[in-house]
Amino acid sequence: MVRPRPCAYHQRDPPPSIPTGSFPETAKSMDEEADWLVDSLRLYQDLHAFELPGPTRVLEWTDNQGVYVAGCESQKRNEVLHLLLPPKLCAENQSLCPERDFRVKHGGFSDKPVYNLKHVPETRLLVTSGPPSSSLQVWQVAEDSDLIKTVITIALPEAESSRWPKIAVLVSKVPQVLHGARASGLHITDLECQKTFNMSGVSDHEEEISSLQVLDADTFIFCCASGRLGLVDIRQKPGDCKKTIPNSGPGGEQWCAEVQSREKGPGPTVASLSSTGQLQLRDLRDLDHPVTTVQCPVSVPSPDRELLRVSWAPSLAGCLAISGFDGTVQIYDTTSWERNGSHIEPLFIHKGHLFMDGTKEDTLPLVTTHSWHPSKPRTLLSAAADASLHVWDWMDPCNS
Repeated sequence: MVRPRPCAYHQRDPPPSIPTGSFPETAKSMDEEADWLVDSLRLYQDLHAFELPGPTRVLEWTDNQGVYVAGCESQKRNEVLHLLLPPKLCAENQSLCPERDFRVKHGGFSDKPVYNLKHVPETRLLVTSGPPSSSLQVWQVAEDSDLIKTVITIALPEAESSRWPKIAVLVSKVPQVLHGARASGLHITDLECQKTFNMSGVSDHEEEISSLQVLDADTFIFCCASGRLGLVDIRQKPGDCKKTIPNSGPGGEQWCAEVQSREKGPGPTVASLSSTGQLQLRDLRDLDHPVTTVQCPVSVPSPDRELLRVSWAPSLAGCLAISGFDGTVQIYDTTSWERNGSHIEPLFIHKGHLFMDGTKEDTLPLVTTHSWHPSKPRTLLSAAADASLHVWDWMDPCNS
């Protein structure tokens, strides 16, 4: 069950020890913690902190009031939970709603870590993937009970068995999932007939895919760990994929990417983030040439490329968030950037995972993922390796 996780100045039991997914950092001082707690009164419109049964790498929205989370720990059973947001956060008049806790609506167990989870729109189906196997698990959320059960396990080609596949749900009349671990091994699986179709000709590169995103009923984009981007129209002949060359950078640099909704108006819509904090903006019509390249002030290179994340705000034009470097989530306003080469400063930094963990350990929790609320402009969810889950509504520093 999900337990309320009070603020740092309240006493509680220490969180479970997480041997991986943390980053070394000088222990926070009492003064730093006190300063942040005072500053939080003017930095946040609202802030809730909770403790999950274990750390999660997925935050998948079902609607404006519900989210799916799933455990990602090896050698144990991991919970898959459908959580309802605190009623106080969703209420129009928050002063009349005292309830501040997440509530578990549905739950189930996975025998392996869940690194990817997608909800199939207009159904009660979920699709998950994660190490060590290359299979997909299809789950059903019960209508007449609080259970989430596995209904199908789809075995994928043996060539992909060394890596777990990234997944994205296609926009179609029948539930279909796009998946693949490498650019040369992308497939589409029909969940009704359980048939898998090879997207042959999309790419001849064996590069590992870091992110996969469906744009509309006919197109999707993938980003390789090298920074190579590919834009695919499934109506075109194989081999007509628009691809970029890998990004130049230090050896071992990893990348991820996300595309902003096309409804947000003109300007670059593709954001690519490297493990050293370099951020590039591109136009979908010209993936070869970045419109803007900037350097984010990250404390250290990302210690786990699987946790690297960049996301566009759905309701704030030009705003995006990044995480996966340390215990923070940084928010940027891209509309104020110069075209190239500049070092930028974040508009807002969420430091709650550093100061609300209730411990004095030298190893601070690494943020594992974050996600913008679908309709509340400045509300985000974020999770960390210490199993903390935060939902926070930040205030624009210009107006606070």
